[in-house]
Amino acid sequence: MASSSGSSKNDFRRKWDKDEFENLAQKRLAEEREKEKRDGKTAPPVKRELLRHRDYKVDLESKLGKTIVITKTTPQAEMGGYYCNVCDCVVKDSINFLDHINGKKHQRNLGMSMRVERSSLDQVKKRFEVNKKKLEEKQKEYDFEERMKELREEEEKAKAYKKEKQKERKRRAEDDVDLEEDDEMAAVMGFSGFGSSKKSH
Repeated sequence: MASSSGSSKNDFRRKWDKDEFENLAQKRLAEEREKEKRDGKTAPPVKRELLRHRDYKVDLESKLGKTIVITKTTPQAEMGGYYCNVCDCVVKDSINFLDHINGKKHQRNLGMSMRVERSSLDQVKKRFEVNKKKLEEKQKEYDFEERMKELREEEEKAKAYKKEKQKERKRRAEDDVDLEEDDEMAAVMGFSGFGSSKKSH
């Protein structure tokens, strides 16, 4: 075995002076800041729009149940899965596609941040009023007399259906009686049955 003094001679790893490189990094940063001040070109922060709701319906069902032949020359937009033309990517299933279009990367490519506009008190009150009016309109549309008429019609249909069922049962019972009479007649005449291909032993 080699001694500890021998192993230090054979250690070929490079040693880094961390303090020296820290100083070099600080100098480089200082130089870059001075250069930006001299040029007067400080990069302005990117201003993105606030998040807003979609004004279109997401199409998830147009390719459902269809088969597509995919070759090497097929464009990416026509490959299997859901294609996002904003991010130029294909997502394989609908859940991941919805996650993608609601995600940060897609929204940034659209030029929106993930921040939502804060609603004011007036906007909230207006929204409540609109919803209240919709409820009132629905209640006005609900007419008691009309509803009673519908219920009577449903009852009449149910009664007619029951009568039809009873008539059908009677017909079946009469048919069964006729068959029994035929069997009795066949037994008297010495047959096992009329038109039967089965042999009785």
